[in-house]
Amino acid sequence: MLGFRRSRHRLTTAAAVFGLLVAGAAVQASAAAPAAAATPHRILFDNAHAETAGNADWIISTSQPDPLGQDSSPSAETDWTGALSSWGVALQKTGDYSLKTLPSGSSLAYGGSTATDLSNFDTLVLPEPNTLFTTAEKTAIMTFVKNGGGLFMISDHTGADRNNDGYDAVEILNDLMTNNSVDSTDPFGFSIDSLSISSDYPSAISDSSNAVLHGSFGTVTKSLIASGTTATLKPADNSAVKGLLYRTGYSGNTGAFFATSTFGSGRVAFWGDSSPIDDGTGQSGNTLYDGWNDTGATNAALALNATEWLAGGSSSGGGGGGGGGTCTAAQLLANPGFESGNTSWTATSGVITNSSSEAARTGSYKAWLNGYGSANTDTLSQSVTIPSGCAATLNFYLHVDTAETTTSTAYDTLKAQVLNSSGTVLSTLATYSNLNAASGYTLRSFDLSGYAGQTVTVKFTGTEGSTLQTSFVLDDTALNVS
Repeated sequence: MLGFRRSRHRLTTAAAVFGLLVAGAAVQASAAAPAAAATPHRILFDNAHAETAGNADWIISTSQPDPLGQDSSPSAETDWTGALSSWGVALQKTGDYSLKTLPSGSSLAYGGSTATDLSNFDTLVLPEPNTLFTTAEKTAIMTFVKNGGGLFMISDHTGADRNNDGYDAVEILNDLMTNNSVDSTDPFGFSIDSLSISSDYPSAISDSSNAVLHGSFGTVTKSLIASGTTATLKPADNSAVKGLLYRTGYSGNTGAFFATSTFGSGRVAFWGDSSPIDDGTGQSGNTLYDGWNDTGATNAALALNATEWLAGGSSSGGGGGGGGGTCTAAQLLANPGFESGNTSWTATSGVITNSSSEAARTGSYKAWLNGYGSANTDTLSQSVTIPSGCAATLNFYLHVDTAETTTSTAYDTLKAQVLNSSGTVLSTLATYSNLNAASGYTLRSFDLSGYAGQTVTVKFTGTEGSTLQTSFVLDDTALNVS
């Protein structure tokens, strides 16, 4: 419905201020599925970027995309074939994880319908990629993280160009962070160093509350460098960045061998070498090294704790997160699909409507902000208490319809925010605009775990300029805790 001028009598029921919905953390599959206890953490391991070139064998199983095709109940790492099989089997045996591999010849995508689309996963593991990500793939990865996904980037030393295409993992991962369409201004707060460090046992910092260093899989004390690199941290660019293990003789912003950060509603981890995740066994003909079981390090605990943290299973590790305790899985928002009309929400008059001028995603009702083609502001909100010890995800579907023709200027905007009980903005989860116009609804997701134990208001504020309408239409909201 492009370019129409909307009438103000969309819905005659009175509509007051509406206690905003916690703006957005959608678990990423079709509708809003709760995470953790109710649904296993969903992890996608990349094998579409030469992760098995040369002697590399960075796969959890030769059965792809589903490792269960090789052995549905693995008890030992040799039940699956690949140098990352120890990692995969250890996660599989917990019963809390659903693992898949993006096979060679595929591409990373977000928001599509394929089984390996990133929207179906909580965490993406990039185990030493050896080919550049395409422009579309970089957009998909960064959008996935911004919307609440976890990203595990594992590098190797500079010059480790295993397929001789001119690019190594250092260059490829730095290119992802500095040359993408979502945010190229040092989004994670670190860059990977062009170094080749022959050997070291980097030590963990002292932080007993850190969920990566002290997680359910054990305590991390040291890791391993067997030809690897480090990262330089830039907290001025992203205050959430944190070095967890450092090369001997280094600390602070230099020499970080393992680091975590956040971006948007998502979490990020960096590891400077692939040797720590190598379990020494894989496909025939590869020369491998068993860093996973190196007695001088605690690499298994580091990999597994970090995976758990990235998937939203713990409360501290570099920013964001809640949960980790006992929690009853539930959906907390009242009238989440607006089918009860103007109840439970606080909204500008006419926002919650069954008008046929804009279609609901499901049912008849939706929340329709703006769309008048004149200067106006609409709000929608809901107050909700997130229980202590819970991981929380806000999901909502958004359709943006505009008569604006610009491809560069955001004339009309919708802010999704979290406020405290006093009305102070705690976080702006996202800002959408006429530039986000598209046919149909798009699922948006945000991690609200950091607000566990608090009563917050999730609020949407739509602001429209003086000419040419933009409609922001919301439906099928959910605030899932687990």
